[in-house]
Amino acid sequence: MVISMTGFGRGKAVSGAFSVNVEVKTVNHRFSEINIRMPRQLLKIEDKIKKKLNQHIRRGRVEVYVSVEGEGVVSRKVHVDWKLIEEYYQFIEQARSKYGIEGTITLRDLLNRTDLLHIEESEAGNEEIENLVLSAVEEAVILLRKMRMAEGEELKKDLLAISSQLEANVFELQKYAPLVVQSFKERLTKRMQEFVNGQLDETRILTEVAVFADKADINEEITRLKSHIQQFLQTLNDQEPIGRKLDFIVQEMNREANTIGSKANDSNIAKKVVEIKSLLEKLKEQVQNIE
Repeated sequence: MVISMTGFGRGKAVSGAFSVNVEVKTVNHRFSEINIRMPRQLLKIEDKIKKKLNQHIRRGRVEVYVSVEGEGVVSRKVHVDWKLIEEYYQFIEQARSKYGIEGTITLRDLLNRTDLLHIEESEAGNEEIENLVLSAVEEAVILLRKMRMAEGEELKKDLLAISSQLEANVFELQKYAPLVVQSFKERLTKRMQEFVNGQLDETRILTEVAVFADKADINEEITRLKSHIQQFLQTLNDQEPIGRKLDFIVQEMNREANTIGSKANDSNIAKKVVEIKSLLEKLKEQVQNIE
């Protein structure tokens, strides 16, 4: 099955006290990489979130954003260092007595000193919020997968169209293959006639043609190339992730095309090889988007 690696999904879960929003975005990546941004109190369920994501996403870079709203999400309390306040007060009194300093300590003086008094914030972590998060993640990743599958269908159409063009070019290539040896034989015969005044050595010609035919024979490469194309088309219907497998098949097809280009001493074949390599490059670009 062709599934794109790019997609987006949003999920929301609400209870009486809290509201959770989750956004999941995926882009191309060689492996599976999940990055989650969420409040600190939810870090303990990070593994549960990743497990839920991995049920639907096998490959790609995954960005997850979790936000929580509601009363009681963040609790605040005043922290007072009474011992330090006492020491601070005693110091002021001793300084006033010893040096005759005038003035009094006010409540504002104490409130302005963060080392004596400050507000501590702590994020609430409870089972209700955690369940809401997991529910929102489930909704978001299901929508994400639907988008990836829809894009995958479009990718498949494009891959089938390119593969069809590729097959047509390979078929043309196969028709040219036997003509290469015949053309070489004719050119060789003509040259030898020019040098030996029409007295030809048939044995020498046949030997040279046989050596050339062995070096320029591309039938084996064409057969493998056709086989790779069929394997590529069959793989498009596999139910498991196919991106890496398709990438490997395209590499093998490119290898055969390079070999054909280096072996065949013919302008028509050279042109077809250029067209085939151009189509293979298009296949490669599209395969990079598949899970």
